Amino acid sequence: GLLLQEMTMAGLHELRFTEEKPLLRGQDAELENSDVFLSTVDTDWKEHDIETPYGLLHVVIRGSPKGNRPAILTYHDVGLNHKLCFNTFFNYEDMQEITKHFVVCHVDAPGQQAGASQFPQGYQYPSMDQLAAMLPSVVQHFGFKYVIGIGVGAGAYVLAKFALIFPDLVEGLVLMNIDPNGKGWIDWAAAKLSGLTSTLPDIVLSHLFSQEELMNNTELVQSYRQQIGSVVNQFNLQLFLNMYNGRRDLDINRPGTVPNAKTLRCPVMLVVGDNAPAEEGVVECNSKLDPTNTTFLKVGCSAHSALSLQPGKLTEAFKYFLQGMGYTPRPSLCARAVPSASMTRLARSRTASLTSASSVDGTRPRACTHSESTEAMGQINHTMEVSC
Repeated sequence: GLLLQEMTMAGLHELRFTEEKPLLRGQDAELENSDVFLSTVDTDWKEHDIETPYGLLHVVIRGSPKGNRPAILTYHDVGLNHKLCFNTFFNYEDMQEITKHFVVCHVDAPGQQAGASQFPQGYQYPSMDQLAAMLPSVVQHFGFKYVIGIGVGAGAYVLAKFALIFPDLVEGLVLMNIDPNGKGWIDWAAAKLSGLTSTLPDIVLSHLFSQEELMNNTELVQSYRQQIGSVVNQFNLQLFLNMYNGRRDLDINRPGTVPNAKTLRCPVMLVVGDNAPAEEGVVECNSKLDPTNTTFLKVGCSAHSALSLQPGKLTEAFKYFLQGMGYTPRPSLCARAVPSASMTRLARSRTASLTSASSVDGTRPRACTHSESTEAMGQINHTMEVSC
């Protein structure tokens, strides 16, 4: 079950909420429910190829801009595309209850969508900075005022870079498995050696899952292995992987730590799994963000396992994240997360301090023991732990 761990009052800053923007009951048609892993239900989704300064970008979109409400924009990880990375999560019933109130836009990295043509020999794949610089073309094309980004791995890095370059276009970010660090020469050499001894799908799997999951969660891992090897063009995938492995450090520092420090100005939820390959990177990223608008979510499995097998738990966390930005879920969405009285108080108050939360079944949460994590991660508003 979901267990939210909140810091004690002494470790909390007062949370400032933006103006309340209720999630009004919409008329959008809901997607067909699907519990099948990597299902391909695309009801009401429309495909577009958008011209950008660095080539065409394939996106799929559902809905239309709703007033000043942001769009939800996703960016997938290396080895995947929007379907392989996000379909199970966005087809989950409670997630649909949220997303039907927003326009949703899935972005595929160049050449990674199903059925993509292979790039010619010698093609120069866009850099990570250039991938981020392609996104304003998407925002402009659809008339979005700003977006809430959901990115995983390489996609999280791209969205973080996008928010640093174009902060006025980003209202919030959910960054799963983000690694803000470029590879050193030892890591680079290890990656080159791995490329000589391992298949491309195996290299990608070692990026997506912990070693424990690779050993034990064979059904899920084999599903990913088959999809990575058959759905995504392998030549194009290698170009994307090479560019991600050649990324530079994200130029971020916690405000006040260095002169003219740059950091993400919007609310951020960081997500990482126990013993995940990106765990150290996510913890370091957290230490470089503003603690007053950062949430740290740790899941008992990899983010990809949670997206595929436990979408409800990430949905609960996403609802809290939206709520923190002032988007008030309907009561039916919140009944299993916190008592309705607490939700009403939180929704009506422009300023609130969160000191505790209930588990899914309404039982009292256990106390948060965070002395070690506080030292490692820096001061944070609140942490959430999800078992898988």
